[in-house]
Amino acid sequence: MTARLQVYDPPMCCSTGVCGPTVDPDLIRFARDLAWLRHHDVTVERFNLAQEPGAFVENATILATLKAKGAECLPIVLVDGEPVVGTGYPMRQRLLELLNPKDGE
Repeated sequence: MTARLQVYDPPMCCSTGVCGPTVDPDLIRFARDLAWLRHHDVTVERFNLAQEPGAFVENATILATLKAKGAECLPIVLVDGEPVVGTGYPMRQRLLELLNPKDGE
């Protein structure tokens, strides 16, 4: 795999969102899946709106989506700069499908 995956997260208290008194199990799973992808040579970048607002402003696609829909549309996942999923954190199998599309998709 040589794709680039970017995740634009909603505001969270830390970079992974796996902190505080109540931890979302989807965030734990997703963080594990991203680590697995990194291990398999996928470039993964993750941006937290609370900690890295500049990354959201610098990406025209993300900025336009935020202006149109507000922060409720987060997270947004991009593969090679293109939005690929709606709200929520995709499962590993879906990430693999997005990173390795079959011919003609």
